[in-house]
Amino acid sequence: MTAIRHLVSIDDLSLDEICELFEFADRFAEEPRGHADLCRGLISASLFYEASTRTRLSFESAMLRLGGGVITAADVMTMSAAKGESLADTVRVVGGAYSDVIVLRHPSDGAARLAARYSPVPVINAGDGSHEHPTQTLCDLYNLHVERGRIEGLDVVLAGDLKYSRTVHSFAHALARFGANIVCVPQPGFEMPKYVLELLRDEFHVEPVRADARRLGDLAARSDAVYLTPQKPHQLSLFTDAKGWEVERVDAVYMTRPQTERYNDADDQAKAEETVDRGSEYLRLEKRTMAEESLRDAVVMHPLPRRDEISSEMDGDPRSIYFKQAARGVPIRMAILASLLGQLDRKAAGPTERRSTWPVRLGENPCPNPTCISRTERRHVEPGFWLASRSPLRAHCAYCDRALPFRLVGCSSTLNYHQPESNALKKVRPDHLVFLDTEGRAADLGFRPAGR
Repeated sequence: MTAIRHLVSIDDLSLDEICELFEFADRFAEEPRGHADLCRGLISASLFYEASTRTRLSFESAMLRLGGGVITAADVMTMSAAKGESLADTVRVVGGAYSDVIVLRHPSDGAARLAARYSPVPVINAGDGSHEHPTQTLCDLYNLHVERGRIEGLDVVLAGDLKYSRTVHSFAHALARFGANIVCVPQPGFEMPKYVLELLRDEFHVEPVRADARRLGDLAARSDAVYLTPQKPHQLSLFTDAKGWEVERVDAVYMTRPQTERYNDADDQAKAEETVDRGSEYLRLEKRTMAEESLRDAVVMHPLPRRDEISSEMDGDPRSIYFKQAARGVPIRMAILASLLGQLDRKAAGPTERRSTWPVRLGENPCPNPTCISRTERRHVEPGFWLASRSPLRAHCAYCDRALPFRLVGCSSTLNYHQPESNALKKVRPDHLVFLDTEGRAADLGFRPAGR
């Protein structure tokens, strides 16, 4: 029996598979009404615990164009979740006799990963909190593929709210995988999260350096721009010019709105009120902004919906592709659905390495993220982790990928604890690792310092 394939993260697909999906999407885009027999008799379930327009409708349109059926739960208050049903139970029911694939959007980071553990049918992550949005990333990559003919070596500006935008987090990771260069131009106070930069460093050896973005003009006038590249880490690590790595020209500008619905601390809420009340305080793309020499050939992208961060005068500019970007979401999602449902003749090989995760057996849940599914839903959720490094020991949450904060690491078989830099930890089995914050907590759990 073939193993179920899920699309929880962009890492669930190899680069070859992504390129193959582009080829299928090209075919669907050429003749969107010519494939109504491909998924006949199959049903897609839309489970949306958060509001959505483009993602939900484009998935449902995609399934209908493939000849399949759609069932929708687009309002959480009409679902059994309002009565206290767990996500695990919901997907087990909906993925049973009800549907052949589940498209899930959820406010908790890592929710799609939990759903995939329990679902008997493929789960597609349509956005989980501020964590990931892999199908939007595929749509964004596909647009670069169509407009530029390649992704490798492109210089892409990510602008706006980089802290909470899950589309940006997934897109940055995918761009790094393809060998593109990234210029981060954040709204002040909403820089790319540390955990995203840590993942880029751990997986692609990307070291962020200050960017000299003066050639971007008003776009970067108030931001501390950062340059990220998977291509020249050693060269950049030796770069000492105080002005930073000079940004000469870019191929695309990816603008994002303030993600106010996900602001979860008082300072960010206050900043949100300021930017909403005074829209001019937020980064904004206008004709005069795009007149800069470095931006003249750049396509303008946006995952939508927008507020005031892109002037309406840009709508008629041939460089603005955000409405094309949304439209192309249908053929790429047709390719995703048909692929996961086994209706396409796929030849590309999947990822060669699968990330191993282990449960947290002792102590408190070490994940520091209050919106992680391991904290927002207690039933059917076993906290877990994956290892980014053995020396020094670095670990991330198995659901939301946040780096785990700990001062000490214990071994459940010897009951000794060590510093994270200890070479002795290399010999400890991952399922025996215990993350500890204080010596007092270690003693409470029966651990003692190694060597005593």
